[in-house]
Amino acid sequence: MAFKEGDFLEIDYTIWDAADNSTIATTDEKIAKDSNIFNEKMLYGPVLFVIGAPGTLKGLDRELRTCSVGDKKKFTLKPEDAFGERDEKLVSVMPLSSFRQRNMDPYPGMELELDNTRAIVKSVNSGRVTVDANHPYAGKNIIYEVMVVKRLDTEKDRIASLANSYGVKPSAVNPSQGKLELVFDSSVAKNADYFVGRANLIASTFSYFKDIKKIDVKEEYNRPEEKKD
Repeated sequence: MAFKEGDFLEIDYTIWDAADNSTIATTDEKIAKDSNIFNEKMLYGPVLFVIGAPGTLKGLDRELRTCSVGDKKKFTLKPEDAFGERDEKLVSVMPLSSFRQRNMDPYPGMELELDNTRAIVKSVNSGRVTVDANHPYAGKNIIYEVMVVKRLDTEKDRIASLANSYGVKPSAVNPSQGKLELVFDSSVAKNADYFVGRANLIASTFSYFKDIKKIDVKEEYNRPEEKKD
């Protein structure tokens, strides 16, 4: 059965640069290690994809709409259906001094946030820094292999998967009659990433689930153990 607008799916994928067949990204830990792109900070395994959601790849969205749970599909996407065409207007040259004033030492490959846009330092020469705000794979044909692992049919499962996509895992997710209770017990680390992820989860929940009018967040903390002399 084909998927429709608003369906929540969990998918596995691997993508390659069609020009040289190099692996760009994958949800498979073994493939990542075999391709020398393994990132120990990344959680491997199926990821959430919402059909028709803003910001999703147009071509991937189109192909998934024709799939069913369990389907595995391989296809090639042109730039306009993948990461877009390159725009030279997004390449800029900045004085090195502007970085030094912010206690930053730029180097090629360094990722930055410029005006809420992700950018990469391409070169540092003679006091000038070239910065590129294009997506790293803009202008490239991309090969996608995707497998639909499951469709999430309950509100509880959808919210739990949404939370996981932001790197937070509630101890309990309890939706009921227009309200949502999210529980984060003492086993959940309350670091900076947690608070950012929690805020994004709340905002996205209100965006995707129009029937939810109130979210109650319950957090549990344990007193730190006192150090003994």
